[in-house]
Amino acid sequence: MARIIDYEAQNVVGEKVKKFREERKLSQKAFSEKLETKAIYICRGSISRIESHERTVTDFELRAMAQILRVSIEELFEEMSV
Repeated sequence: MARIIDYEAQNVVGEKVKKFREERKLSQKAFSEKLETKAIYICRGSISRIESHERTVTDFELRAMAQILRVSIEELFEEMSV
């Protein structure tokens, strides 16, 4: 069944995922490969779509991302400061 989300942005964590990924000097491909070690299969293109808020993120994906990025889930939800 397709997920129907009626919002322009499909997630609120994309910017923070990108920020922390880049701080850890992980490419999107390397991040994707690390997620696979946790049985989370997100291709490089989908990582890009998450970071640009074009793809939703499941709770399982979010947990694995936080573990790999070595941050709390709460930190992924914190607003970016300008």
